[in-house]
Amino acid sequence: MQLPAQAAKEDPQVPQTLNAAAVRTWCSLALDALGRDREEIDAINVYPVADGDTGTNLYLTVESAAQAVEAVFDAHATGTSVPDLADTVRAMAHGALIGARGNSGTILAQLLRGMAEVLGEAGSEEEAEGGGDHLARALRRAARLAREAVAHPVEGTILTVASAAADAAARTVHDGAGLDGAAHSDGAAVHAAYAGARVALDATPGQLAVLGRAGVVDAGGRGLLAVLAALVEAVTGDAPSPVAPGARPHELPAVMESCDADDSPVGPAFEVIYLLETDDAGVARLRRRLDALGDSLVVVGGDGLWNVHVHVDDAGAAVEAGVEAGRPYRIRITHFGAPAGHQRERAQRAVVAVVPGEGLAGLCAEAGATTVLARPGEPPASGELVDAIRRAHAHEVVLLPNDAELRHTAAAAAEQARAEGIRVALIPTRAAVQGIAALAVHEPDRRFDEDVVAMTSAAGATRYAELAVAERQSWTMAGICQAGDLLGLIDGDVAVIGSELATTAETVLDRMLSAGGELVTLVLGQDVPDTVAERLERHVRDGHLAVDTVVYRGGGQSVPLLIGVE
Repeated sequence: MQLPAQAAKEDPQVPQTLNAAAVRTWCSLALDALGRDREEIDAINVYPVADGDTGTNLYLTVESAAQAVEAVFDAHATGTSVPDLADTVRAMAHGALIGARGNSGTILAQLLRGMAEVLGEAGSEEEAEGGGDHLARALRRAARLAREAVAHPVEGTILTVASAAADAAARTVHDGAGLDGAAHSDGAAVHAAYAGARVALDATPGQLAVLGRAGVVDAGGRGLLAVLAALVEAVTGDAPSPVAPGARPHELPAVMESCDADDSPVGPAFEVIYLLETDDAGVARLRRRLDALGDSLVVVGGDGLWNVHVHVDDAGAAVEAGVEAGRPYRIRITHFGAPAGHQRERAQRAVVAVVPGEGLAGLCAEAGATTVLARPGEPPASGELVDAIRRAHAHEVVLLPNDAELRHTAAAAAEQARAEGIRVALIPTRAAVQGIAALAVHEPDRRFDEDVVAMTSAAGATRYAELAVAERQSWTMAGICQAGDLLGLIDGDVAVIGSELATTAETVLDRMLSAGGELVTLVLGQDVPDTVAERLERHVRDGHLAVDTVVYRGGGQSVPLLIGVE
């Protein structure tokens, strides 16, 4: 993504103010800087989990912020007006919030939100003309909000670097120690913030033992320093001198070997991230629940929209906690595949599965799959599938779209991933129950082609059905349905029309099992009572010999019941 770097190269002797154009430039320069430094930052990522993606996560977070800022400017492109500072910083903060990735990216989003709360205040544009006090206050607010968002703050991290930057800016403004005679200017504040952050970053190996053992500075703090350097250049036109490089990618094995496995506790297996719509009370309950489930808990945002990040062993429970608190969406579950303190090597093989509900997302994640949640009316785009394939971090990936409507989207994503050097096999699963069947026979230790054939065979041997509610009167293959009727669709075609869920499901099951079957899979929507599952299990047991039944909770899927027969 190329963004215009405007107004950054003013005379460095003339202090500039942080206005809307400077914020736009800041985002562009920060994105460029993180793009250049991404691999270096990834390479020194040893805390909280050595998964080698901090630089990438920060880049993607800033990219989302920059895109939001560009959208604000595009909206003014046809007129003579330009966005004001308040609109621009709020867009930046919102973009970072919805696009935040990983632990450090989520914290960065909260830092930007804190700055936006001060810079977006009424009269902030006039305050900007008057000096750097408002910018120092913005940095202070940012550091405080970020620290409050982390369940258990740790020194020697991005939080320490952010606090040091805010303290340095505040001291400069308070003491009137301007830059080149520019007392109290924005330029003085940002130069001081950068200098303070740089000193704090150099001190992080002495504050956090895992950094000291590896001989590196904190990766998140290193990324924040790049963002602050971009702020200096955007405001003053003066680019700070480059930071001496840390570990390069080819040096990573040596860095990781210096982290003694005996000194590093085994961490949770999954990273769970989602956006959540809820109120403050819901977030408070969620924090308590997730804090008991795992670690690295960061919840950022406000005004009804939050970004939730946590490391857990029970990914399903983390998602269910979000369902209980409000409406989670854009759920991303990543399996670390290695204990904390060890670099996550690229796996030989992984599975990426699209799932229609939070419960199935947790189920598939616990089986080792990287999941993409398809919410009702919001099918994932090919870019989301490509992102999931990248997150799977494997040489070979099996892609399960689990929806006939996604076949073209999944094919496009597979082609793009192949162009990036990843071997991708697309199994054309048409329903989630086919994906579950394929995942059940997945064996990463056998040859890739053999694994794909076995998974494809298992999916193909699974007939699928769903019970949906008719939205309007319509002609179907089973006759005329009315709005509110229950429709039993078998392999995509309406086969049964009924009025009661369990009775209609029994008819569907009898039709499917008339051709034989050994295993019935039932996936219940979140509002379907357990008594329905118990009745259907009893119906199968009493009417069909030697047929087993398994039941899963699907969460917020678009239909009340999914059925699979193998």
